[in-house]
Amino acid sequence: YNRLAARYNPVVLEGAGSISEINLRDTDLVNLPMALHAGADVILVGDIDRGGVFASVYCSLMLLRPHERRCIKGILINKFRGDIRLFESGVKMLEELCGIPVIGVIPYYKDIYIEEEDSVALASKSVRAEQGKVNVAVILLRHLSNFTDFNVLERDPRIHLFYTNNVDELSKADIILLPGSKSTLDDLYELRRNGVAAAIIRAHREGATVMGICGGYQMMGQEVLDPEHVEGDIERLPGLGLLPVSTRMTAEKVTRQVRLRVAGKWKTENGKRKTEEGFPLSGYEIHMGATVPVEGAFASPLNLLEDGTADGYSVDDTCMGTYVHGILDNPEFIDLLLHRFAGKLSATTEAFDYRKFKEEQYDKLADHVRRHVDMTLVYKILTENHD
Repeated sequence: YNRLAARYNPVVLEGAGSISEINLRDTDLVNLPMALHAGADVILVGDIDRGGVFASVYCSLMLLRPHERRCIKGILINKFRGDIRLFESGVKMLEELCGIPVIGVIPYYKDIYIEEEDSVALASKSVRAEQGKVNVAVILLRHLSNFTDFNVLERDPRIHLFYTNNVDELSKADIILLPGSKSTLDDLYELRRNGVAAAIIRAHREGATVMGICGGYQMMGQEVLDPEHVEGDIERLPGLGLLPVSTRMTAEKVTRQVRLRVAGKWKTENGKRKTEEGFPLSGYEIHMGATVPVEGAFASPLNLLEDGTADGYSVDDTCMGTYVHGILDNPEFIDLLLHRFAGKLSATTEAFDYRKFKEEQYDKLADHVRRHVDMTLVYKILTENHD
């Protein structure tokens, strides 16, 4: 925060969970202790859709210590359903009870698609293949991470995306994606135990494309080593054997944004090979471990990074892995991934621009918030005592 605050103004901090979890007060790093450190003015958001918003807001404030309560400069009521005029008296009551202004009441808006905050949303996603589209299966890991890597595929009209660890459903997939993991070795052990690893190998042998991202890329190799017990007690596990690489876990975590171009030998729908320059793509890395070709294997990176280093491994256009999250947000890469299945797609089906879609959704959300929040008051809060 200190580094960012030296360069930017304002800096927006988002809390996590309740503002008044008093049992966690001594170790809380993300709510009021951070606001106090930053000298930040705080807007308390109440989710009226859950019910009990008066008790929630009032009691949250009463559980704060006096110096914490002084940070709270506004209350925002979110996800209101029905006639908003019916809550006008409620606004006055809250302001009288709390002595803090209500800066707005945001109506529930179900047609704005913003990436979910955590993987709880996976419970509502599709779990089966469908006819008439390119079926893309994401392996449902116990410790799945960075699940937003696949949001773009849910919106692409050419694709039916589903999450599964069912071996029968995997046999119906055209493309299988192995996602990132918070615990690569534990998830790899489970895939081998429950038969999913064997199902992935069998599906690839029968014509499915298999691609791994981050931890999924590590699992696709010959082995994953953890002699220093970075992840746990397992020191070595054989991988799926789809890529001739070996991964060694390291305590140091790589976190960086990257620009890259595809280096693999790809073909377009008409059979012509893509140029060596590839496409200018972007993404980010956040991983522990280093992956290298095994002895006797030749180097065949999937991507070349802007700094001249290589990323990932590509056997061919049916088997590949990468450390780059967000690579699927690049429409050019999805086009490359789908080219083998051109025969399944209608000639009128167009590619999907996910970046443009995301910007449109954030613009919709911003317009919606502006219409229902007293922005003059918000700007006043921002500027008072911060000139």
